[in-house]
Amino acid sequence: MKLFAIGDLHLSTSIDKPMNIFGENWHKHEKKIFSDWQNRVSEEDIVLVVGDISWASKLDDAMLDLNKIYKLNGKKYFIKGNHDYWWTTASALNKKFDDTMIFMNTSFQVIGSYALCGTRGWTTPNDIRFEENDQKIYKREANRLRISLESAKKSGFEKIIVIIHYPPSNEEGDNTLFKEIIDEYKVEHVIYGHLHGQESFEYGIKGLHKNTKYHLVSCDYLDFKLKEIEEIKLD
Repeated sequence: MKLFAIGDLHLSTSIDKPMNIFGENWHKHEKKIFSDWQNRVSEEDIVLVVGDISWASKLDDAMLDLNKIYKLNGKKYFIKGNHDYWWTTASALNKKFDDTMIFMNTSFQVIGSYALCGTRGWTTPNDIRFEENDQKIYKREANRLRISLESAKKSGFEKIIVIIHYPPSNEEGDNTLFKEIIDEYKVEHVIYGHLHGQESFEYGIKGLHKNTKYHLVSCDYLDFKLKEIEEIKLD
């Protein structure tokens, strides 16, 4: 079984939101993503989708996009992005699909020998813009990540994957609550999105840091192709 990841699909079936205003490489981006998905992902594989799934503001509209993803190969796990205004609660969304579509928030899921943990995350402290309300949400999201990881540890899992929408550090690569928690729980993989454009890509933490592999999977960073994280053996 292969484990893939991608973020920031920004689907817009129900609204007129052409993404090519963000660059010509976004032209027909949905077709590029879905074609790669179907060519490389089997029904037995898993795809992690790390937020900013649909531009819709209401769930009924977002269902047009979610149903497109539902028809694609593999089992899918989702976390919320900052633009997913249609997202009600994970439990309510899970009732709308079978177990090939799993929506997560402070819970953990089992994938082979791994525990999959996740939360949305938030902007981390930085010199550009970080206000009092940001501090409040930042601490809340860090606590949600800790709750997810603690639940996995108490259930006996040593191998952990974290999916989070926002990058776990700022432009300077500073230590943050997210990174501290990731280090504390010895997470093996951290998979995130949110960043767009070459300048932003440079700031994202990538590769091996303190025995944790960080993966930036914004779809435009990946040239609208899924990233294969690793092959997982089912117990």
